[in-house]
Amino acid sequence: MLIVHNPDHALHAGRHEMFRGRLVPCHEVPQRLDHVLAELKHRGIGPLVTPADLPGGDDAAFESVLQRIHAPRYLRFLERAWADWVALAPANAELDALPSVWPVRGFRADVEPANFAARMGLYSFDAGTPLTAGSWAAARAGAQTAVLAARAVAAASTRSTFALTRPPGHHAGADFFGGYCFLNNAALAAQTLRDAGFERVAVLDVDYHHGNGTQSIFEDRADVLTVSIHGDPRTEYPFFLGHADERGHGAGEGFNLNLPLPRGTGFERWREALQQALAAVRIFGAQALVVPLGVDTFEGDPISGFTLKSADYLAIGADLATLALPTVFTFEGGYAVAEVGINVANVLEGFGG
Repeated sequence: MLIVHNPDHALHAGRHEMFRGRLVPCHEVPQRLDHVLAELKHRGIGPLVTPADLPGGDDAAFESVLQRIHAPRYLRFLERAWADWVALAPANAELDALPSVWPVRGFRADVEPANFAARMGLYSFDAGTPLTAGSWAAARAGAQTAVLAARAVAAASTRSTFALTRPPGHHAGADFFGGYCFLNNAALAAQTLRDAGFERVAVLDVDYHHGNGTQSIFEDRADVLTVSIHGDPRTEYPFFLGHADERGHGAGEGFNLNLPLPRGTGFERWREALQQALAAVRIFGAQALVVPLGVDTFEGDPISGFTLKSADYLAIGADLATLALPTVFTFEGGYAVAEVGINVANVLEGFGG
């Protein structure tokens, strides 16, 4: 398995997030990736490369896929957001930017406000995703990491790749950020595989939290199947998507499958849901697979509610391997920082090359 990791990820390092009514230190920290990278090196899972080691990391094709997954005005906002924030007051350079106002039902979203706080609210859905001086650079480099990982699979230079990058991506929609995510790495990987000639691509999300951004990006398409196993949105973040009756819209009807599970779910029940997900991928006839790999299903995760153990992730990897598809993994959640490397490495080890 080829590991493509983003050396610029630490440029995004938030100070605080809004969590349960108060500002707390961020759960999504650079050390998450560092622990994974160290464990992969320790076990010899690799080879390890960076985007600079691969051709075509910043070309017109990359820009094209980026603008087909994300709205151009949203990308312009992200690129300029930090400069706009600091321009409001020089002291802002020492603070993270967090949204504070949002356009809810009945409000207009077609006109981009001149006010920075309003623009930030227009493009976000929570107050827990700090925007920092390096957020755009880290997220853009992460998007390149995912695209290049998918290109390597498409070129048949490797059967599987892992895009090891942060900030994560699966909560980012076409024109919104949240859930620590700015650009949707899994969606970018899926689109790259489609562009390379794979007619049917499946995205199988195993993160604790529903991949609301990915679902919203592909909900009206029949060429990309989205499947997500996650905490029940009636009680679990991000709350407003992820119900079992959401099947897609228009041409995409029947090409989205949500498998919500209650807080406290253990591995036996979770694995039954995984078997449902795998069956759906087979019925769809997928020619390639993208796995948004979150390990916040772990029993020790501080912001999640399943009870999987580290050994269970070996079995998850082995189960995913039964699809025998060209596969791209993207690094998503997992906030028990000390164990995140072990759990990710277990999935990849179980999956094999």
